[in-house]
Amino acid sequence: MLRLMDLINQLFPRSQNSRQDAKRRLQFVLAHDRVDLTPQILEQMRQEIMAVIARYVELDTDSVEFSLESDQRMTALVANVPIRRVRKEPTILDDGGDAPESSPQRDAEALESQPN
Repeated sequence: MLRLMDLINQLFPRSQNSRQDAKRRLQFVLAHDRVDLTPQILEQMRQEIMAVIARYVELDTDSVEFSLESDQRMTALVANVPIRRVRKEPTILDDGGDAPESSPQRDAEALESQPN
């Protein structure tokens, strides 16, 4: 089970500027508290979003960044997803809503295991 700090470290890799890093982490924690999402749900959302995008484009999975940003009225999930190339044949969804022989979880796991 991922702890909140493990999730934060995954979503926000170490940077050279520790002040900015600490600020982003605090913003993430505050946004997380406002929306009341567990780290597991956030991780599942990240994997599913990446899986859907990966049906259409090849991703640079090492550079993907997700963050929660808040103002006084709302919280937004912001994704920075670098694209390597567009797929010639996107995976088409069938009538059931799932891709044939595919699921968001399997797609995300496949993305994570791909060499760069």
